[in-house]
Amino acid sequence: MTTPNKTPPGADPKQLERTVTVREIGSQAVWSLSSCKPGFGVDQLRDDNLETYWQSDGSQPHLVNIQFRRKTIVKTLCIYADYKSDESYTPSKISVRVGNNFHNLQENRQLELVEPSGWIHVPLTDNHKKPTRTFMIQIAVLANHQNGRDTHMRQIKIYTPVEESSIGKFPRCTTIDFMMYRSIR
Repeated sequence: MTTPNKTPPGADPKQLERTVTVREIGSQAVWSLSSCKPGFGVDQLRDDNLETYWQSDGSQPHLVNIQFRRKTIVKTLCIYADYKSDESYTPSKISVRVGNNFHNLQENRQLELVEPSGWIHVPLTDNHKKPTRTFMIQIAVLANHQNGRDTHMRQIKIYTPVEESSIGKFPRCTTIDFMMYRSIR
């Protein structure tokens, strides 16, 4: 059983992107859910709005399946949960599984969440502390606070490391003024 990386409460994962060491790759995946209430599905889970959420509609475990078309390097998974807004709908125990397909998923992390409020950063590494290479990620909500039945997840982001340029090593663009020109390089 592991605990997620401690980050300042509400730490926005977009700060990770500003370091130019990772990029969000959730749009490259096919997302599916074990169940959802109408109007509370994948679109709300991925809309960058912390006021909307996925709400499950069935028995536990509640599953979020993320499938990539090719084997993909994944460094960090970020989940937004808010106990103050969601109370018994807030996950308290989550399992993160990786593999090639539904039939060979293996648990990478199991998290115990105590009244989470903000972004939860979950490193996805192999036994050698390197980012995981996988076709599929599954997030399983195993239990909720106050023995709640259905769950709410407000946002999920997936990050991969940014590779160095093969043309040559350029200095990292870290200021906003430089970042607007980085695609020209």
